Amino acid sequence: MRLTGVARESGGTGLAVSTILTNPSTRPGLRLPGRVLLTAGRDDVPVRRIRLGLVATAEPEDPDSPRRLVQYHQVPIAGRFVVPAGRRRAVDFAVPLPWESPVTVFGEVPLLALRTGLRTEVSVDPERDQGAMVPVLVHPLPTQQHVLAALETLGFVLRQAGLVQGRLPGVQQTLPVHQRLGYWVAPLYAGPMTELEVIFLANSAGLEVLLWVDRRLSLTGISHQSISRFRTWHSGSERREWVATVDGWLRETISRHAAAAGHSDWSAPVTESAHVSRPPDRPVAPGYGLGGTAGGPGIGGGSGGGGGDGS
Repeated sequence: MRLTGVARESGGTGLAVSTILTNPSTRPGLRLPGRVLLTAGRDDVPVRRIRLGLVATAEPEDPDSPRRLVQYHQVPIAGRFVVPAGRRRAVDFAVPLPWESPVTVFGEVPLLALRTGLRTEVSVDPERDQGAMVPVLVHPLPTQQHVLAALETLGFVLRQAGLVQGRLPGVQQTLPVHQRLGYWVAPLYAGPMTELEVIFLANSAGLEVLLWVDRRLSLTGISHQSISRFRTWHSGSERREWVATVDGWLRETISRHAAAAGHSDWSAPVTESAHVSRPPDRPVAPGYGLGGTAGGPGIGGGSGGGGGDGS
């Protein structure tokens, strides 16, 4: 993936394109501000439109096919205009990031090889396109950060982070891709399950967390797989006991996984944990979500209660 932010002159048009981000660090639901600079050569350059797209490398639904660069979100920022010969034209933008945007950074560290870029597509007359691409660092929402930190505290180790093309059945999903975070299971939960995949589906009010157990093993016929779903709200997330909450989700997930297996060797319950002092909270009414710009605070919280439930 080329992430230079500057495009070479295209097709003899004499137009150079560069994209500058005010702050490349952002998070889902915020606006990503920046500016596209277009510089003409010796001739006037008619521009038909400018579009910005978020791109990332994703795995296709067919596991045997290679990974490829996918544009999962696109926003037009300008229509027809002319860049005069020898002059420069600037187009400011503030692109809203989808709530389901894949997270690429956690704890100031990139999530393995996962990257997202902002691609600038400039369509000029005659029928030619050229573009530039700059990196975008997507930090987790507060609720996502709390879940990830709780998994780390409970002993789970991240082994894989990636995007997969396609939609998940039975959930509200707006993007054509979804992110999967694969973990080696913590010692406390080993036995009932071996691997865990975590999928986040966010919107302005809250977060849906999918816990997918032993998917890879089931593909080899060694085990079976199961999916459990839990919901929580953005409002009040800073006041929740997240280790207790995530531990409760994991216990419920293991119970469902064991029940689906129907074999005694999968039915061992998790009976104690040094990290948990009480059951997870029950859900309350959702709050108003999060707001701000990409240049604002990286982590914030609102007022109100929080909760999570399985469904």
